[in-house]
Amino acid sequence: MPELPEVEVVRRGVAEHAVGRRVSEVEVLHPRAVRRHLPGPADFEGRLTGAVLAAARRRGKYLWLELDEADSVTGSELAGTAVQADATTAMLVHLGMSGQLLVKDGAAPDEKHLRVRFRFADGGPELRFVDQRTFGGLFLAETVTVDGESLPVPLSHIGRDPMDPRFDLDAAVSAIQRRRTGIKRALLDQTLVSGVGNIYADEALWRAGLHWAYPTSVLSAADCRRVLDEAARVMRAALAAGGTSFDALYVNVNGQSGYFDRTLAVYGQEDRPCRRCGAAVRRDPFMNRSSFSCPACQPVPADAHF
Repeated sequence: MPELPEVEVVRRGVAEHAVGRRVSEVEVLHPRAVRRHLPGPADFEGRLTGAVLAAARRRGKYLWLELDEADSVTGSELAGTAVQADATTAMLVHLGMSGQLLVKDGAAPDEKHLRVRFRFADGGPELRFVDQRTFGGLFLAETVTVDGESLPVPLSHIGRDPMDPRFDLDAAVSAIQRRRTGIKRALLDQTLVSGVGNIYADEALWRAGLHWAYPTSVLSAADCRRVLDEAARVMRAALAAGGTSFDALYVNVNGQSGYFDRTLAVYGQEDRPCRRCGAAVRRDPFMNRSSFSCPACQPVPADAHF
């Protein structure tokens, strides 16, 4: 699934090509694409028609568009929450395994897996949500103010990411050290540190020289800081390369793939020589996925959390 660099590439493309434009028509071409919008496709289309896409936002690997609606929502859906709603509505974009937001000329042929189409009052290029596997989707949610920032209610528990200017490194280190788990599991906990997924966790840990099962309870503050610093560095490098694309399913809004996969040191590199020491990269099962590491540079600790 897309991680922070890939989502940020998409966010920047949407901000450049769609933000500030008024929606004139929405077509939901497959109801599964808006299944998380409980009022249904007709409500989704009606709410967005006439709205202006006011901003493209991201926290970690979660993307949303803030809307300037003709008719504001009431906030009644927030009953039971501990935070106060503001007047903004957001369209959350869950890319899933194969979701794409594409900017296309209206005369361009429909994609085979086109699920939702947005037309704009200015008659310019359309915004299209394409999703081959239909694991992704779009839905509307109200926003709340958390720590001085407006967030969609479903994302109000998500932590900041290491590239966020307001990321509190010391607080993240303390939170990770309080856990009783392996360091990779902690990195993937989006309530602690957002944006890091399987790819960049493996790459950051290789850079830091730590095994993915190293127990957080005995991890020094210095080692924890080093891992988080390396996560930020590797994600910045991936962002500069347009993200990581292993197939044609992850692309930017112009349909172009990223090329950071050419730079990966361990992720997906099973049996290939480690770039640092030459040992064969190892793959281990991890949470129904895989972890990649160098057996020499990242030795398994005696009290590992598998």
